[in-house]
Amino acid sequence: MPNTRNPERRRFLKTLGVGTAAAGAAAAVGHVTLAQADAKPAAKEAKPSGEYRETPHIRAFYATLRD
Repeated sequence: MPNTRNPERRRFLKTLGVGTAAAGAAAAVGHVTLAQADAKPAAKEAKPSGEYRETPHIRAFYATLRD
């Protein structure tokens, strides 16, 4: 391997690393913003009774377990 230094290669790798970090930060900020925008305030929350309730999606899951 030759003992020459290539500043273009270093610049490319530095740019690649900075770009990756910036893209990750932008994705994280965008995700938080979307999550906050989708959140709807609950008008009136009912107290959970603590009892088991079999809802339609639970029944559908149980149906997949049967033979």
